[in-house]
Amino acid sequence: MPVELTIAPEARDILVGAGALLEGHFKLTSGKHSPYYVQCAQLFAQPPLARKAAAELAARIGRLEVDFTLAPAMGGIIAGYEVAAELGCRALFAERPSGPFELRRGFALRPGERVLVVEDVITTGGSVLEVAQLARAHGAIVAGYATFIDRSGGSFHPAEPVWSWTRIAAPVYDPAECPLCAAGSQAVKPGSRPE
Repeated sequence: MPVELTIAPEARDILVGAGALLEGHFKLTSGKHSPYYVQCAQLFAQPPLARKAAAELAARIGRLEVDFTLAPAMGGIIAGYEVAAELGCRALFAERPSGPFELRRGFALRPGERVLVVEDVITTGGSVLEVAQLARAHGAIVAGYATFIDRSGGSFHPAEPVWSWTRIAAPVYDPAECPLCAAGSQAVKPGSRPE
């Protein structure tokens, strides 16, 4: 069964070279299935490649005035740090110790501070929207969203701007309609969040 993947050639070369673009049968964080998975941890394990991608992402963002980046743990921590380093601001992250995202480790937001929410991969955008809600609950202003990989297919479109290093168009299936499952393949979940 041929499956189509659309990605900018230079980004594909970097991700393949880093061992970050995987082919198989994967269960995404959203619960959906796909024959492609981007394991950004493999990209971030190679600082020169991660910094190149972060510099290109920051160039797309331009001169956005922000006080800090705020990323969802676990996958977004390095993404947020690398983007903050390029933008010259603080890098914070939110954690999910037992339920909704929280600020821990002495991190605090002040009313009126401007935040850029950063993630490694956005598929549905659920995590970044939850982190944005946390920032707003502390009185911060969400200036926009940045992601290394946008695989939302255009379905993630909040009111604020969204920047990405690259976009990936790959098949995504509801588990009940997944042709890979129908062919007898078992989905694996390589991400950081538990089932």
